[in-house]
Amino acid sequence: MEKIEEKYIKQAEALAQGAEIIPDGIMGLAQKLQKSAETNTPLRVKLGLDPTRPDLHLGHTVVMRKLKKFQELGHTIVLLVGGATAMVGDPSGKSETRPALSKEQVEKNAETYFSQMSKVLDISKAEVRNNADWFHKMTFVELLKLASSTTVAKLLTRDDFQKRYTEGRPISVVEFFYPLMQAYDSAELKADIELGGTDQTFNLLMGRDVQSFYGQKDGQIAMMLPLIEGTDGVVKMSKTYPEHCISLTDSPKDMYGKLMSVTDSLMEKYFMYLTDLKYDKNNNPRDEKMRLAYEITKMYNGEEEAEKAQNEFINVVQNKGIPSDIETVKLNEPKGILDLIVSLNFTPSKGEAKRLIQGGGVKFDNEKISNPQTIIDKEGILQAGKRKYAKITF
Repeated sequence: MEKIEEKYIKQAEALAQGAEIIPDGIMGLAQKLQKSAETNTPLRVKLGLDPTRPDLHLGHTVVMRKLKKFQELGHTIVLLVGGATAMVGDPSGKSETRPALSKEQVEKNAETYFSQMSKVLDISKAEVRNNADWFHKMTFVELLKLASSTTVAKLLTRDDFQKRYTEGRPISVVEFFYPLMQAYDSAELKADIELGGTDQTFNLLMGRDVQSFYGQKDGQIAMMLPLIEGTDGVVKMSKTYPEHCISLTDSPKDMYGKLMSVTDSLMEKYFMYLTDLKYDKNNNPRDEKMRLAYEITKMYNGEEEAEKAQNEFINVVQNKGIPSDIETVKLNEPKGILDLIVSLNFTPSKGEAKRLIQGGGVKFDNEKISNPQTIIDKEGILQAGKRKYAKITF
């Protein structure tokens, strides 16, 4: 490895904060940065996006914020829409075969991605590509050539494949092609660096192998970032668990409220990966949480909306007040509490409504309702959970 100047080492250290880099760690990244400067050639920094869902959450912004730092240094951000790979389905972390998406589903979901990403990145300066452009044109002979770049034995070293194989669960041949396709994208794009979550480590390193197979000796660096848990601190943030998932499309009020419910054990991690602020362990944890909630809400909704959300939270939660914008619901006749909660979409089912009542989460005019058979026959304020309210009239 050639001698690397101190300024590029420091630049690499800043970029690598919180990330795992393979190969050669910070020094490998510093070498890339120095070569980029010496040749006046911006690095090509790749992020693959399989639009399996139409919206993004704070967990996705961990990687996007890192991309922003590369972009600010003048490097080329390559956003790859997986028009072809999403139709295969990424098996990473899956215990069974994942259903593929149709072309129409992929296109529909992709429509909203970039408007949400523009809250973090300058999309106008990014290079946007779609791997359908090459995979849909690839001949069978070219596909066989790609397949010859690896072995079944190597593919079976992937944790999820290995686990399913050991347990006798099915693995389709198509799934084996997913990491190969993602890797071929890196060869097609001549990527210098590829970013992804820690669950993507195998796929990102496969990119180096396939680049070498196609004659690109100076392969990409893989930069892996941790997966962020949902507000409960138990499982990774996902739309599968909406109560603990903070979406970029959430209202400012909901975003702020969910952030205030983050477990204390996650505070430092949220500060590190979701903001440019530092967590102050010497400060009151509640005050730090409010600082975190305000900062993130401001980042994605603006200062005015963050102020409103914070004031609303203080009024409703800390001062036991009532939101200023609650919906008024007019009933024609008395209604059972379970039916009412479901009809207001406060819970998806009567069973969940009943569990909410049994957990002490339902109030009418600030008094807890403990009987699931309760009939609402008078006007008042219904509260379900921490953030759902309705003004009932007749």
